[in-house]
Amino acid sequence: MFPLVASGLVVRRPRTVGLLTKAGAYQAMLNELRRMRVRYGPGPASVRLGKRRFVIPLSAEDAALVLAETPVPFSPANREKVAALRHFQPHGLLISPAAARRDRRRFTEHVLDTPLPMHRLSAPFAAAVSAEAEAMLEHDRLDWPTFADGWWRLVRRITLGKGARDDVELIDLLHTLRADGNWSYLHPRRQRRRQRFAERLESHLDRAEPGSLAGLTAAQGSQAVDQFPQWLFAFDAAGMAVMRTLTLVTSHPEILARLRDETDQRPVLRACVLESLRLWPTTPAILRDTTEATDWGPPGTTVAVITPLFHRDSGDRFDPDLWLDGRAALNPALLPFSTGPAGCPGRNLVLFITSTLIHALLSRADLTPKKPLTGPMPANLNPFKLTLTKTK
Repeated sequence: MFPLVASGLVVRRPRTVGLLTKAGAYQAMLNELRRMRVRYGPGPASVRLGKRRFVIPLSAEDAALVLAETPVPFSPANREKVAALRHFQPHGLLISPAAARRDRRRFTEHVLDTPLPMHRLSAPFAAAVSAEAEAMLEHDRLDWPTFADGWWRLVRRITLGKGARDDVELIDLLHTLRADGNWSYLHPRRQRRRQRFAERLESHLDRAEPGSLAGLTAAQGSQAVDQFPQWLFAFDAAGMAVMRTLTLVTSHPEILARLRDETDQRPVLRACVLESLRLWPTTPAILRDTTEATDWGPPGTTVAVITPLFHRDSGDRFDPDLWLDGRAALNPALLPFSTGPAGCPGRNLVLFITSTLIHALLSRADLTPKKPLTGPMPANLNPFKLTLTKTK
């Protein structure tokens, strides 16, 4: 687990990610987990990280069990996670106690249109994507800094409205608080900074701008202020998936040809996004604490589902058809958006935004990756070093 913790579980540390990637640390972690399977068999393993003991499921069935039996006996309000997220979202759904969880989940699913394949605001969202894609392509190169600037402009428009498009400080404040969260309970909370972030966020929410998620939260009071930080946080990972997916599809001409013939639902492109998340999951560790005694230990036992272990069981090659021909559905441990009662409520919205943006970029320009990806995929693909060149 060391590479995952060192990289930053709440916000990635670009320099550390680069060093660990060059050192082969992510592949070494996978190799060690596979050796543990040989050593322990299908049963979970118990490991220590510092003073803490973690139970690590080694079989797909055990991983699926943990997520299906959430929040009891496997609570998502894990000790480390609660301490980490309290730095910027102390009342977020992900770390809510059982008494508050139901109402917060209901609010979140209402705003994000969780069960619907297309969000009710898909038309204005698509228009925002189109405009920001044009702005990104004003440059000859699409590297991480260029992409990230455009991506966060888009995220602010979608979540808070056009009036927030250029509020860079909002995301800077959130980034700093998330960086504190990487240290969990080892870093003191900066209450004044969090208050500044909350006040800035609330000023945008008060506008309730039509055509944005904020516009759907009018008269919701503290619910919106409490849950929006998590949604902004989640879009960071979605941006990494976009750059990785762009690099993958532009490295495979046969996939690009299929994308040109896509329908409006873009099933192949969505499958490509899911496949990038299989190869390089943006939530590499799913943590749960037990609320009662289980076969794995007493109440309070921490369980860590290490998603790369299970995702790479399906192979190291780029294979988007995995998500189209039914194979992915047969594997209960393919978890690009987690699953079960605590599964990501923004799955469909994220897939819509990411696939719409990738389509908008590819339909406007011929993009060539600086380093094409072919053959077996590396254990980690550093998004901060990806570059695509515009040739049209």
